[in-house]
Amino acid sequence: MWCTNQAGPFQTIPCAGASWQPQGKPACQPHEYLRNGTAKILTLFHPADGQVRIAGVTSCTNAVLHGWLKQELTAILQTLPAPATHDTRDAAELRGLWERWQEGLSVKATLLTHLPPLRMLLVLDNLAGHTTPAFVCWLFAQGIMPLYTPLGGSWLNMAESIQRILKRRAINGQQPTETEQIIAWFEAVAAHWNRDPTPFVWGGKRQERRQRQRERRHKVGGSAAFTCRPISRQAKMRYADVQCN
Repeated sequence: MWCTNQAGPFQTIPCAGASWQPQGKPACQPHEYLRNGTAKILTLFHPADGQVRIAGVTSCTNAVLHGWLKQELTAILQTLPAPATHDTRDAAELRGLWERWQEGLSVKATLLTHLPPLRMLLVLDNLAGHTTPAFVCWLFAQGIMPLYTPLGGSWLNMAESIQRILKRRAINGQQPTETEQIIAWFEAVAAHWNRDPTPFVWGGKRQERRQRQRERRHKVGGSAAFTCRPISRQAKMRYADVQCN
């Protein structure tokens, strides 16, 4: 599974952010600046190993975005195991593998009549450009299933998370004067991140409840001690019998 998103636009203006300064002498930003264009950061993120691929652009039209995605996704697919030349599964079984990922989605793409083996899941937002027939058909032909996040559900896309981390490290507390600076800073931060990436594990409210259920603590004897497994009633009765005898 890969996630994609576009961060920005980032302007050539002073960017607020924390910094180390002597006590009583906070960092000051100049009030003079020129709006010298904007930059956007195209992002592909692989949560399983934390690797991120980015590209800085000053224009994010469909031609630019889709051209970059096709290039990067093709390179990623080449690193995956090749699909079996003689797949014994029939067309109905292959279609079922694709359709199971569309269950419960508010935005669904119409699947092609003939589908190749499913090789990749791509999480992306539901911008109009992402649902163009030419782009969607290209994804299907490569064995890529697009999964669109619902309106107001950008938090379901983990590319948003890595973008916040890169933004904070790249431009917070800085004052870029050119879009090339913004792009260069993001690329440098991404390269540094990829040297020792951090895998992301999906959480969410249901995951938190399950985690609390697994790690529920049971107090023992009213003290600060606890056990993660409740003491059964039979064990309590046996202990009481021993104490009485």
